[in-house]
Amino acid sequence: MPVGTCGTVKTLGQQDLRDLDARIILGNAYHLYLRPGADLISEAGGLHGFMNWDRAILTDSGGYQLSSLAGLNRITDEGVHFQSHIDGSRHLFTPERVIEIERAIGADVIMMFDECTAYPCDYDYARVAGERSLRWGARCLRAHSAAGGLSAAGREQALFGIVQGSTYPDLRARFTNETVAMGFWGFAVGGTGMGEPGADTWRAVDAVVQRLPEVSPRYLMGHGTPKDLAEGVSRGIDMFDCVLPTRNARNGTAFTRLGRMNLRNAKFARDLAPLDAECGCYTCRNYSRAYLRHLVHSKEILGLRLLTLHSLHFYLSSMREMRAAILAGRFSSWRRKFLNTTKR
Repeated sequence: MPVGTCGTVKTLGQQDLRDLDARIILGNAYHLYLRPGADLISEAGGLHGFMNWDRAILTDSGGYQLSSLAGLNRITDEGVHFQSHIDGSRHLFTPERVIEIERAIGADVIMMFDECTAYPCDYDYARVAGERSLRWGARCLRAHSAAGGLSAAGREQALFGIVQGSTYPDLRARFTNETVAMGFWGFAVGGTGMGEPGADTWRAVDAVVQRLPEVSPRYLMGHGTPKDLAEGVSRGIDMFDCVLPTRNARNGTAFTRLGRMNLRNAKFARDLAPLDAECGCYTCRNYSRAYLRHLVHSKEILGLRLLTLHSLHFYLSSMREMRAAILAGRFSSWRRKFLNTTKR
């Protein structure tokens, strides 16, 4: 899912995303609540109307953002008391308030409110935070049910549960079983990609995924290297989000079938080849590496836009290729080739 934290995927317009055939994008309840405000978005008919997007939207509940702003918040069983990173104003997010905000924003998929622990996290705190997240999840479900499972504009909303537990497989197993028993529409693995070793990440993911219903969507939150996509899908993950492809593009780096390309490098100064001769995106059909490098060094907005278009095309087409490979029974061979060619 391309990340549109504040109601926009940076440097792109909504038609660009349609042309890329992005079927769902991600927004963030925390950021949209602070600016421009959930009430204004609701007045516009929800985020779909406000940003003129006629496809699906998922909103994260803000649990990760509040956990990452540790110096500005205080976590209790009631919820999270926090100061805005924008103006210092004070706010309280409870599970009920988060569902209210997500109803006003009106996304198609909404996430429960959880406590996302940092890494490293000791066992006892991972247990406490995970148990708190379970209680908050139950409160989110009650609030969601009381509203008929509908947004403020009357659109059906699917509420996903989030499984925490840090790097501890036994906590992950326990919290997965208890989260599944609550009856969420889909399930997310939260609290990975926080700086832990890769082996710990995939052990945590495996402990969760093997206990999830096969019919429910599985979402790995905040992971976005090409390798992460292939490794996650091989373990049964369906959905991903990450700012990596768009953020790196704005810093002059493109993700390609041939690996990462840092267009700031001098070796591209006179390289008139496209980023990837086999790529069919708008950028690769029309512009050379030398021109893109020129735009990046000249700090021209067009360069950021063209690299973002390419990287999102690469990510979305990679996911389409994975779906086709799975249906054709050749995912293992596809994965080996993909990992070998994109490892740089």
